[in-house]
Amino acid sequence: MSDALSAALLRVLAEEAAPVSIPRLGKRLGVGASVVMRTLTLMGDAVLGGQAGPGWVHMRNEDGRWVAGLTEAGRQHCAQQRHG
Repeated sequence: MSDALSAALLRVLAEEAAPVSIPRLGKRLGVGASVVMRTLTLMGDAVLGGQAGPGWVHMRNEDGRWVAGLTEAGRQHCAQQRHG
């Protein structure tokens, strides 16, 4: 996972009050939607390789489009990064 991309995704999601579509995130950051989806998956709570992710983001399908937003843990992480 690219630390720069992960940080950029968290910043964008922290700026938004509502969940953001995956393609919109990709356009905003200049990367493909599949790259965004993979990166967000690693920041979610999915168990990959026997290890759960940090649970900072959630993704869901709304009327046929994938959207992502921060969880409370993600908001806390972003706040700590700003103040730490």
